[in-house]
Amino acid sequence: MKYELILLAAGQGKRMELGRNKMWLELSGHVLFLHTIRTFLEDDACCRIVVVVKEDELEYVQAMIDTLHVAKEILIVMGGSERQYSVAKGLAECGQMADVVLVHDGARPFVDQAMIDRLLVDVAAHGATICGMPVKDTMKRVRDGMVEETIDRSVLWQVQTPQAFRTDILKQAHEIAAAAGFLGTDEASLVERLGVTVHIVEGSYHNMKVTTPEDVAFAEAILQEKWRNRV
Repeated sequence: MKYELILLAAGQGKRMELGRNKMWLELSGHVLFLHTIRTFLEDDACCRIVVVVKEDELEYVQAMIDTLHVAKEILIVMGGSERQYSVAKGLAECGQMADVVLVHDGARPFVDQAMIDRLLVDVAAHGATICGMPVKDTMKRVRDGMVEETIDRSVLWQVQTPQAFRTDILKQAHEIAAAAGFLGTDEASLVERLGVTVHIVEGSYHNMKVTTPEDVAFAEAILQEKWRNRV
């Protein structure tokens, strides 16, 4: 199954305390953005990539992509003030080359082919599929510094990206959310409002999002192991 990818790279990286976009943080000799896009560049099922970036980084990202010398079509578009608006900008460019779209956070460089394949198999059957992993730790509901209850963790999953949808479903979800002024935390939260059942497949505990300075050491270790196994 062919798919188009929306790759989100318009973040500000405030929690990383870099003073710049964390996409350009260097890990194991390459910027984070290149580690993330590489898996999709190597996937024959990915027929087009729409990279969503900040306005003042359009030329920088275009120059970086030009150095890759890849045959796959890569389109760069300007993002919005919120993640949801950035996805909408990318989604407006999708639908002509494939019936399925994947949305992925540029700050998750550990996506692998097996994960993508699981998503594609499931979205072909159900139309809306996300990936994630069961939570490991005991979860408690806390208010004002006091524990209110312990939550059954057997029904809790930590949600990741990529998230996969039939393109028409995701477009409808965005249109309805925009009309209602609803701002969701991820694409699945918009699709859920349509009454569409969202399915979930396993991602990976390695599929972390590089968000804070503490994440960098873990990211370096995972990347080194990943590329060592490719040799």
